[in-house]
Amino acid sequence: MTKVTLNEISVSYSLTPVLNSINLEILPGEIFFLLGPSGCGKSTLLRTIAGLLKANKGKIFFDDEDITKLPPEKRNTAMVFQNYALWPHMTVLENLKFALSIKKKSKKEVEYLALETLELVGMKEFADRKPGELSGGQQQRTALARAIVVKPRILLLDEPLSNLDAKLRIQMRNEIRKICKTCGLTTIYVTHDQKEALSMADRIAILHNGNLQQVGSPFELYYHPNNTFIAGFLGETNFIPAKIMNITENFAATVSEIGELKAYISPSISLKTSDSCILSIRPESIKILDKKMENSFLAKITDKIFLGEYTQWNFQCGNLSLITFEQNAPERKRNTDFYLYANPENIIALPDGIEK
Repeated sequence: MTKVTLNEISVSYSLTPVLNSINLEILPGEIFFLLGPSGCGKSTLLRTIAGLLKANKGKIFFDDEDITKLPPEKRNTAMVFQNYALWPHMTVLENLKFALSIKKKSKKEVEYLALETLELVGMKEFADRKPGELSGGQQQRTALARAIVVKPRILLLDEPLSNLDAKLRIQMRNEIRKICKTCGLTTIYVTHDQKEALSMADRIAILHNGNLQQVGSPFELYYHPNNTFIAGFLGETNFIPAKIMNITENFAATVSEIGELKAYISPSISLKTSDSCILSIRPESIKILDKKMENSFLAKITDKIFLGEYTQWNFQCGNLSLITFEQNAPERKRNTDFYLYANPENIIALPDGIEK
C-alpha cells in the first residue's frame, strides 16, 4: 500500500490557472475522493498524479519517492475512465492478458493472474465474451479488473459509474469499495456525485475553482462544513443570515430575522462576537412542533412534496423559504403555522462569505 503526497501542486492551461497550490496527503490503502462541480479541477488533478499532465509547480511523492518528473509508464498507476476504454476486438480475458503483456511473466502466470482477478470482480464466467456482448455493469467490472490485475501502486478512477443507470450505480458503489479494500489498494476516485462520495469514501477533498476547500471524512464534511459552498454542495441545507451576539466555548448565541438561535461553531472556523454569519440547518435536522420551545421559530407551511422514503415540507418564515424532511409524515394543512426546532449542535454557524 502506497501513500501519496501532493506538495503545492499548481496546473495552468496556457495562462488560465486550473489548480492552485494543492496540498494533500492520501494514506496507504485509503479510498480517497476528489469531489466538486464540473470544471473545479478534480480530473486535472487525477491526470497530474497519473503523469498524463505536467504540474507547473509542486511535487508528487509516492511514499518517499519523488515521482514528479517520471513518465506515466514509470509510475505504476492504473486508471479506469468513464468510457472504460476496453479493447472491443478482444475478449474479457484477452483484455486482462494484454494489460499484463508488459510484465515479465510466463504465459501460465499471466493466465492465472487474469482468471484470478476476473473471479475477484465476478466476471470469470464471462471471460470469453467481448465488451460489446456485456452490460454496462459488466464492462465496468472488466475495466476495473484490467486496472487491478497489474497490481498498481495507485488505482485512479475517473467518474467510473457515470454511464450506468441509477440503480446499477448504487450496486456498483458497494462492489468497487469491497474490491479496493480486498486488494489493499490506495485508490483516488473522481466524481461530482455527492452521494457516491459520501457512501464510498474514507476521506474526501472538495475542490472548487481550482482551490482545495476542505478535507475530511464524509461525516465531518456533511455535518461540519467550513463554508457555505461545502454546506450547499453536499446535500440540501437551509441558509439563514444572522449576527453573533456572544460565544461560549463552541456555541454562539445568534439573532436573525426569524429570532434568536443557538448555533455550533467548528473549531476550524474563525468567528467572533458581532460578526455576521450564515446559519446552515440540514432539512432532516428540523423537527416540526405544535408548541414553542427554546431554539425554535414560527413558520407557515406553503407546500408538501412526497418523495417516497420521506416528505419534504416547504415553509415560509418572514422573507425566508425553508425546507424540512420528515419520515412517516402525518397530514398537515397548507397555510398552517408550526414551530420549527433544531438542536444547537445541528445549526452550524459559517462565515458570511463564500469560498475562495
